[in-house]
Amino acid sequence: MIGLEKDGGLWTLTLRRPDKANSLTRDMLIRLADHAEAAAREGAQALILTGEGKVFSAGADLEEARAGLATDPVWERLSGTLAAAPFLTIAALNGTLAGGAFGMALACDIRLAVPGAKFFYPVMKLGFLPQPSDPTRLAMLVGPARAKMILMAGARIEVDEAVAWGLVDRIRPPESLIECARALSADALSANGSHVAGIKAMLR
Repeated sequence: MIGLEKDGGLWTLTLRRPDKANSLTRDMLIRLADHAEAAAREGAQALILTGEGKVFSAGADLEEARAGLATDPVWERLSGTLAAAPFLTIAALNGTLAGGAFGMALACDIRLAVPGAKFFYPVMKLGFLPQPSDPTRLAMLVGPARAKMILMAGARIEVDEAVAWGLVDRIRPPESLIECARALSADALSANGSHVAGIKAMLR
């Protein structure tokens, strides 16, 4: 349920569970983390994270969430790996982003989204805490009050507002979403890997 494509120094990871709104199982999260760690070991220079269908991800698979996935450390393993990656990471959000799936997108360097995408993280309503690093990363992007609107007031943010807040960097139609992500990767792919890692380290 996770697709992997390698094109030179560019890796693309695709969530492939569109019949379930790309809701995330523990196995999917482990595979994503494994691939992201392998990309770092194997000298990738850019990584695109995207999904199939009209929803990027509805978050955790609800059955697995109730069985303990909601508090599993694999979420932090994945977001921590993406945040620390020595290469450019781009979340190409092919649709709505919800719940625990926020973590992987927040950990990426750049976020693109399609028109009509919505953003919400209903942890208060569901009775779960957000993953430990998510509130800090969210507040760094949108500010503390807006982070509280999403995490505590259950606000559903439309894509235009997400851009205005700084949660999303660009809006692109579905047919050109990956093309835009690839274009943004071009400089990193043509540079020396240590240069990519050095600039990213300076921006932390």
